[in-house]
Amino acid sequence: MDEKLKIGIVGLGTVGQGVVKVLSKFDDIEIVAVAVKNLTKKRDVQISNLTSDIYELVNNPEIDVIVEVAGGLGVYEYLRTAILNKKHIVTANKELLARYGSELFDLARQNNVVIMYEAAVAGGIPIIYPIKTSLSANSFVGVAGILNGTTNYILTKMEEENLSYEDCLLKAQQLGYAETDPVGDVEGYDAMYKIAILSNIVFNKRIDLSKIYHEGITNISSLDLKLADEFGYKIKLVAMAKKMSDLSGNDCLDIRVHPVLVSKDESLADIKNATNAVKLKGFPVGEVMFVGAGAGEFPTTSSVVGDILTIKSEISKQDKVLPMTVCHHTDYANQIHIDDTQNCYYLRINASNTPGTIGKIGLACGKFNINLSCILQKGVNEDRSATIIVITEECFERDINNMIKEFEETSEVRVLNRIRVM
Repeated sequence: MDEKLKIGIVGLGTVGQGVVKVLSKFDDIEIVAVAVKNLTKKRDVQISNLTSDIYELVNNPEIDVIVEVAGGLGVYEYLRTAILNKKHIVTANKELLARYGSELFDLARQNNVVIMYEAAVAGGIPIIYPIKTSLSANSFVGVAGILNGTTNYILTKMEEENLSYEDCLLKAQQLGYAETDPVGDVEGYDAMYKIAILSNIVFNKRIDLSKIYHEGITNISSLDLKLADEFGYKIKLVAMAKKMSDLSGNDCLDIRVHPVLVSKDESLADIKNATNAVKLKGFPVGEVMFVGAGAGEFPTTSSVVGDILTIKSEISKQDKVLPMTVCHHTDYANQIHIDDTQNCYYLRINASNTPGTIGKIGLACGKFNINLSCILQKGVNEDRSATIIVITEECFERDINNMIKEFEETSEVRVLNRIRVM
């Protein structure tokens, strides 16, 4: 393409400013206009063609590509209009794609445009395009990753500095790793959107976001991290999806986000601070892992600008731009309910320090078909209660929950935390 690629940018926050800075180095790309909420806000970049009306961009016949880095669900109608106007889309908006990707990708296919979204999952790590190209020969059985840098930073600092969750969250907010309202990160929503997107492309199935189990890190204590370390584990918030069979023998996907005890022998256990990692397992590649910065101005900008340049290189070569990126699958995955999954579990229990207590715990496990891998009393507390750690063999989620519920009906045994073991 000899002419300049003309783009419109929606959003001029941290990533938007990074995109403008990097694109200034390319003479063959022109920023026609940038849409922002606040025209008078001071920014690190100088843009003369600012507007507060996104429709000025999506309806502008000169613009070839809309780059959306504003985030949120409010941009849906704007992007829909842009697609109808035959404009290609580059976006970092994981929530939008997880919730409304099916509609937008169908519309893009009908209008012969592409939606590129490398920055929507794992920031600067190239993962979407490699799955669609270099790894396209593979039949995947699983994908798992540390997809949220905020929670990984908090857990790392809690472990290394023996700080409380609250103290580490505050530190993450001061460093800009966590939002003022951190719920999207710490309760697992952000990672849930990302694993939904990854599952869609890895397994060629549409994903029902409402059927993905998610659980955050707010119940993890520095004590849990210390005890896990003693048993040879690290605690990480992991988003995972894998092929399996349901109770009727039908193929299904197990997709979820929650804290897990990861063996120190596993590569994910070594991922620290705000770093992200994605591990894929399939045939013929076996296992492969991608590691890098999962967020931030320039790592995310790297992915956004990479998508822009990919479109630039292909836009005039053929009738259909980047056909390998077009979504053709329409079937929804059969997603298993968390109650029907089987896992090993770490239980931190507070119990009365009386003869026979550990025996009662063992009997309860037997009642609910739960085999024990390890049970250990960790001393006596000031109130004369005992801290007991249990690690189970694989059992059904519903069985462990029923056993915990039965414990709650007594005063002798209380399960203070339950964490799945990967």
